[in-house]
Amino acid sequence: MENLLLSPKKVEVDGQVVENHSAADLIKLLNYYASKDALKGKRLPIRITKMAAGGGAL
Repeated sequence: MENLLLSPKKVEVDGQVVENHSAADLIKLLNYYASKDALKGKRLPIRITKMAAGGGAL
């Protein structure tokens, strides 16, 4: 991911033209990777547990 952010969008050697990525493109890329990382390792919001009846007397 870092090499995508740091590398230029367009490069010409003899004409010496260098074009960087636009800020909007960089923000979209950062948001994509942030949302992708946020979904890693999350559990389902429903947890299944085994319940046992208590042996208490009234």
